[in-house]
Amino acid sequence: MYRNLRSLVPALALSLLPAMFAQAQAPMKPSVTGAVPPKTWVDKDTGHRVWRLTDEPGSSGFYFNVNAYTPDLKTMVYTAPDGIHGYDLATHKAWLIVPNPPRPAPGHDGDPIAQGYDFRFGNVHAIIAGRVTNSVFYSQADPATRTVTLYKADVYTKKVTRLCDLPKGMSVATINADETLGAGTMNDKQDTSQDYGAQRRNPAGQSGPLVQPLNKGEMMEQRLAARIPLTLYTIELTTGKLHPLLHSTDWVNHLLFSPTDPTLLMYCHEGPWQKVDRIWMIHTDATHNTLIHKRRIAMEIAGHEFWGLDGKTIWYDWQPIKGQDFYLAGYDLATGKRTAFHMDRNDWSIHFNLTKDLDVFTGDGGDVGQVAKAPDGEWIELFHPHTLNTTGALNDPDFFQPGYFTPEHLVNMKWHDYHLEPNVRFSPDKSLVIFTSNMFGPAYVIAVETAKATDVKPGELISTPELASKYNPKEPTDTHAIAK
Repeated sequence: MYRNLRSLVPALALSLLPAMFAQAQAPMKPSVTGAVPPKTWVDKDTGHRVWRLTDEPGSSGFYFNVNAYTPDLKTMVYTAPDGIHGYDLATHKAWLIVPNPPRPAPGHDGDPIAQGYDFRFGNVHAIIAGRVTNSVFYSQADPATRTVTLYKADVYTKKVTRLCDLPKGMSVATINADETLGAGTMNDKQDTSQDYGAQRRNPAGQSGPLVQPLNKGEMMEQRLAARIPLTLYTIELTTGKLHPLLHSTDWVNHLLFSPTDPTLLMYCHEGPWQKVDRIWMIHTDATHNTLIHKRRIAMEIAGHEFWGLDGKTIWYDWQPIKGQDFYLAGYDLATGKRTAFHMDRNDWSIHFNLTKDLDVFTGDGGDVGQVAKAPDGEWIELFHPHTLNTTGALNDPDFFQPGYFTPEHLVNMKWHDYHLEPNVRFSPDKSLVIFTSNMFGPAYVIAVETAKATDVKPGELISTPELASKYNPKEPTDTHAIAK
């Protein structure tokens, strides 16, 4: 897949930036069988109604911790092979906001990817939905010069505003809360001859930001060991002026600005989780570089960090002993208070998400090849949190305050191939959990109602895996492992 480590490193560093690259792939059929999957059904195993929100085969939601909603909370932004789309959550109407340029004519095998066409140069790449304006921020590279430019587009009028060009070798992964800064990394020693690598593709032929490569564990180890000097920067969106925050030979990744504080940036030391101190935050004046979770046990892991919607808490997957005990942990930035909600092995998820008032959480499950090795973990889950009464117990401000999750199955995901991560999120009104799934072959954005279905019509109650198998007869593989 990669000719040497020099070409592997930039390819992997770019490919793992969350939501940076829209899904780009050869034209796909509505399903493997050619039939269009249904718009709605009720999962027989859970009693919850499921909806297929998008019509474009190969469409995808954003990475789980990247804002996908406009500030008016009316529109969700998603990507598809033809560009960046908006979806009206009330009317269920979708529209193309920013189109991709015309695709090259397919060759003898009909697959531009197989012919070496690199969709990252020319295509639009969604970054995040704005926090202030009803906009989507995106980047696009000139196919001839490969100069990457940042833009924002009004979700409703489609008006595009050019922001600034990026220095060669830099990408922007996140935009701050007041829409004045982007953040990204750049290798200190650029090699303009670098091969940016092949597109990541899952067994259904899909590629994009949510798809995990088959050899991710090997690539993670190699990239960590390479110790490439890099700099973490912010960039002024109106002027393109760079401000260095951090020089490092660690692999810096997963940049995510606070949803409320424009001066606060979270980032991670990437790599196998048991080998790195992962979760960090830093201010945009380059001060207060802070480790959020300090390891105290060998093989302790913490990661897949995300902001609470109010910007007050950082949440993350915490396993005191990797693969043995499972918590969703929270760190309150103002008080230092730590919370830990315990869950069973089968309830662990690759990604978690929550509501603003923290009354309910969600998870996207995982197959037996994931770190939890759960024998029955392939579910979209709803988690009801419970906090334990610690009155009379020895306690300390540094202690984790304990709780646990009561799980509720929402969707049976046994026909989903977890090489494509579902990346769950709640709708703004909490009525839906929204995720991406390839259960029908091509990926679609799908939603499930958080309340039990009460309006089930004849023929609507069906097992989701049974339904999916009619459109995608090939049983998904579940034997790959995601390195942590």
